[in-house]
Amino acid sequence: MRKHYLDNIRSFTIISVVIFHVIYMFNAEASAGVVGPISRFRFQDSVQYILYPWMMILLFIVAGMCSRYYLEKHTTKEFVRSRTTKLLVPSTIGLFVFQWIQGYFNMQLSGAFEKIEAPKAFLYPIMAVSGIGVLWFIQTLWLFSMVLAFIRKYEKGKLYGLTGKANILVALALVLPIYGSSFVLNTPVIVCYRFGLYAMSFFIGYFVFAHEEVIERISRFSIPLCIGSVILAGLYIYLHFGDNYAENPVFNSIPAIAYGWVFCLAELGLMYKYGNKENGFTRFMKKRSFGLYVFHYLPLSASAYLLTKYTRIPAIAVYLIVLVCGFAGGFVLNEIVSRIPFVRWAVLGIKSNKKKKDEVPADVCR
Repeated sequence: MRKHYLDNIRSFTIISVVIFHVIYMFNAEASAGVVGPISRFRFQDSVQYILYPWMMILLFIVAGMCSRYYLEKHTTKEFVRSRTTKLLVPSTIGLFVFQWIQGYFNMQLSGAFEKIEAPKAFLYPIMAVSGIGVLWFIQTLWLFSMVLAFIRKYEKGKLYGLTGKANILVALALVLPIYGSSFVLNTPVIVCYRFGLYAMSFFIGYFVFAHEEVIERISRFSIPLCIGSVILAGLYIYLHFGDNYAENPVFNSIPAIAYGWVFCLAELGLMYKYGNKENGFTRFMKKRSFGLYVFHYLPLSASAYLLTKYTRIPAIAVYLIVLVCGFAGGFVLNEIVSRIPFVRWAVLGIKSNKKKKDEVPADVCR
């Protein structure tokens, strides 16, 4: 049976990513490549502190779990081929086919065009590379998937067999390797590439949380975990509001990691217990969440840039318009691009509108 709770976690998290980016575009703490503050009120920036510590960790956990489920019915070779088409192609070829447009707005927001002295012929590849934006996630996920394919040649299921007995105490104790990994393989300047933290999240998802019995045990404590995450969120915001949450020493501080991890456990447990079902909205999001993730930042950032450059409307109106543009623009672009031959392959990793059973992408959970 399809694991609807994982589809719903992914959809919920991607919706959170869109909301995060709206607040991020006008924030006063992480100012690189954004419009910056447009209001003297800063309480809305707290949304970033609520979302940032857990949203990408949770996406990597779910990706690890889904990788396990996919590999139970497919060969490693099929996994590698599927992941390469779905993840690597959009984050490389897709940059030159479509995402260079995102690169243009990224460079406008950062003032890069004023700083670069280069012939116009060189601007296109520069814009393409600058258009990576949110695609860092699928680039990193492809890398972890290739490492997993290599590990499977030697692991042979032994480690996976040992982790099925994990209980809530073990799940909570996993915060220790999560915390330790947050200090490893963090790239300078481009701070989103946190290879240590996200690799650990991905492989914990694959080896531990892919056991349904482990998630069932966690779900028994979902309400206490939810309460704990609220308390830890309050502590984290109290200690670090006003600091740059995306850089050392804040993003891997003990309050940030503790809150992020407990929230991930709470979300897994709550969705397994109460959200393992579907309705019209969840079916709609299940089919479009990946496209929303890929496309939302372009209409969001473009509308933010144009509104603040050419209008003087109130800040609350700017926030609301940019929010609508992020969601509506993301869905519309997904519907358009997914229907254009070659472009849909280059940008979304879709070979055809009607996939065969053996072509189901590896991020689908069954």
